[in-house]
Amino acid sequence: MPQRHRLRLAAILACSLSVIAQTPPKPEPDTLLLNDGEKLIGHLVRSSGGSVRFKSDAVGEVNVEWSKIRELRSSAQFAVISKDVKLGRKPVTTGIPEGTVSEADQKVEVAGPAGEKTVPVANVDQIVGLAAFNKETSGHEGFFRGWKGTATLGASFVEATQNSRTITDSVALVRAVPDQDWLARRDRTSFDFSSSYGLLSQPNTPTVKTSIYHADAERDEYFSPAVFAFGQAQYDHNFSQGLDLQQTYVGGVGWSVFKQPNQGLDLKGGISFIRQQFSGTTTAKDLAASVFDEKYLRKFFHGTTFTQELSVSPAWTESKALSAFGSAALALPVYKRFSVSVGATDNFLNDPPPGFKKNSEQFTTGLTYVLP
Repeated sequence: MPQRHRLRLAAILACSLSVIAQTPPKPEPDTLLLNDGEKLIGHLVRSSGGSVRFKSDAVGEVNVEWSKIRELRSSAQFAVISKDVKLGRKPVTTGIPEGTVSEADQKVEVAGPAGEKTVPVANVDQIVGLAAFNKETSGHEGFFRGWKGTATLGASFVEATQNSRTITDSVALVRAVPDQDWLARRDRTSFDFSSSYGLLSQPNTPTVKTSIYHADAERDEYFSPAVFAFGQAQYDHNFSQGLDLQQTYVGGVGWSVFKQPNQGLDLKGGISFIRQQFSGTTTAKDLAASVFDEKYLRKFFHGTTFTQELSVSPAWTESKALSAFGSAALALPVYKRFSVSVGATDNFLNDPPPGFKKNSEQFTTGLTYVLP
């Protein structure tokens, strides 16, 4: 073999050995041994309260009570939060053990840079991933980070004796700080927009139009783990009810009845100023009113999500000027972040202009994209 080929081969072997030497070894999988001898292999997700969430390679994600676990070993990095540690609006993180975790004899061993520490299972409140723990406790994120939500688009086209065009769309965004159920929430910001526009035409017949728009923005400031003050602005247009524009400005208090990984329920009550401008009139109607709102979210298996909301606004200054809103939607995942959604919405105005119905009901289907 020529000398230059031998030198080239030696250089390639040296580079390959260097890459192999620098590649970190693959971490060992986590193991969970149950009292009945069954062994699960996968990785520890987290622990909350009296149970452990473990993602098994064979059976998927399962929740197991600590009392049913004989032994647990994980090579990943976690933070172990005891029940005597208070993580409030400004959490104090000093003294919280961090490192790899293992459990035996109802004791959790934490091995990290600060040494080893033992925490009795009975005193463990949360075990969370160290990266998520550091992110949520490091400080306030920028306003444009941490947003979650959905965008939905639906359309219907008919070509026949009658030509029909209908397009529906909606965007719902929410940013909760922090966005973890093991930390007390500080604030929450949300934006919602939805529209439905349609045309129905037929030869020698006037064209029929449908035009409905809704937009709102809300800011919640928590002054306890469950109670918050909120401010909200809403804007509505509904051609089908003769409503050119309704502006609603609300302030009040709310209560997060429960905030769990798979479901949440909020109740709100407040005082509002409402300005209504109906078609065919030159003056706007100003109202002082109360607002009572209920919002529920539930996550089921495989990412299926159900959302529901009901809001009622009785007016003080004009008793017949009652307005209400109700909606329900179900999103069924079909591919990665895409879901098929079905929903129903009912807008109620107790005093629309003559010739218009009080209820405006919508039934929609569409393709929904879930934001990262």
